[in-house]
Amino acid sequence: MAARVHRWTTLPPMRGDPGGQRRGGRDPVELPNVVRLVLGEPTGQPQDPSRTGCCWRPTSTPGPAAVARGCLADLLAAGASDAWLTPILMKKGRPAHTLSVLCRPAAVAAAQAVVFAATSTIGLRVQPVRKVALQRAPGSVEVLGGRVGVKVAGLDGQVLNVSVEFEDVAALARRTGLPVKEVLRAATAAAHAIHPGASAKVLAGEGE
Repeated sequence: MAARVHRWTTLPPMRGDPGGQRRGGRDPVELPNVVRLVLGEPTGQPQDPSRTGCCWRPTSTPGPAAVARGCLADLLAAGASDAWLTPILMKKGRPAHTLSVLCRPAAVAAAQAVVFAATSTIGLRVQPVRKVALQRAPGSVEVLGGRVGVKVAGLDGQVLNVSVEFEDVAALARRTGLPVKEVLRAATAAAHAIHPGASAKVLAGEGE
């Protein structure tokens, strides 16, 4: 097995056929000496590595919430696709936060290092996840003497959503001296004018 197996991973999407298993002659203490063979035919589309990743969270992050909040920006800088906090109540009535992180496999090690360095957690729970996403394309709209980025999402050639980049909206508001809500309203209206019928939302940052 060691000579033929290149990597260990989860089973791909497949329709399973009868397989088999075999027990070896040795009986090591550290693990069962059993090999299982699974046969099957692929089903659906192969997974795109850019759409796979893992979601993991510390077992708990007790202590000041500011400590956990402070590492969110560091996690994004380390390559995490997203990170968020959920307030919880631990055993013995202790308040704490669950820190959840979503990232691609290549960024896991760097993001985990941030959490271990910035929080008091001593362990992580990890689970693989897969994303199904609409087709997306970047765009922009000219509004109030400036340009605001938008992200256009659709399915089978039909535009379904148009997301306005909030950072561009905030920057234009500072440059023009106008309230953010006015710039946001104008940018959203301009996006709707280009893509009528599409739902619009504010995009706080580059998500995955």
